[in-house]
Amino acid sequence: MMRAQEEEKEEEEGHYRSPPWLIPMLRANYFVPCSIHAGSNKSECNMFCLDCTSDAFCSYCLVNHKNHRVLQIRRSSYHNVVRVNEIQKYIDISCVQTYIINSARIVFLNERPQPRIGKGVTNTCEICFRSLLDSYRFCSLGCKLGGMKRGNQSLTFSFKGKHEREYLGGSESDEATTPTKIRKTCAFNRLMSGLLICTTVKSDYFSGDQRCTSSGDESGFNLSPGTPPIYNHRNSSRRKGVPHRAPF
Repeated sequence: MMRAQEEEKEEEEGHYRSPPWLIPMLRANYFVPCSIHAGSNKSECNMFCLDCTSDAFCSYCLVNHKNHRVLQIRRSSYHNVVRVNEIQKYIDISCVQTYIINSARIVFLNERPQPRIGKGVTNTCEICFRSLLDSYRFCSLGCKLGGMKRGNQSLTFSFKGKHEREYLGGSESDEATTPTKIRKTCAFNRLMSGLLICTTVKSDYFSGDQRCTSSGDESGFNLSPGTPPIYNHRNSSRRKGVPHRAPF
């Protein structure tokens, strides 16, 4: 009885920092025949509605979930996966390692315990101890949820909470929030202002060879190099005269 109460409490804490549909999606039964369209082809349950949060359903049942948020669950090595470009629209999947299968980046739904850790492995999942790349902490969405249940306040599935922490922490500077086009325009204006000052100073000491010209609303700068001296090739090809010996 106490154990069941503890599990319910953990689920409530997990719901606090995760969407209400996440746990039902992880626990749903996929790739079983649909109870309504069992006699039809391709009637396996590989769809999940984020708005209804009920059990999985087949593609024929999509007519009952019009204008709903629906995810398609796929299989990889007998494990349930979802494509990254679909799931990342709704939750933050940071710290979870992703994989590329059939030219598509996917993420696993539940943990995949690894019975034996290979040699040279330096990083493993914090929940199921599966070997990971050094930049990740979990191998699946379920393992990340398990890390949140352990009381790790730095983990969240919410984009809003993540953005609020970045704002309060002051991680974004004014320059980072300024559009790139505006920053480049300001830098170009500063550069051209420096060239104008340099050209004006030089014109005070030299003759009119270096001048700043302006016509209408546009201003131009004579930044082209000077004309090289004309070289007379006829003089270089002229033969030398006959040498004369000096008189005794």
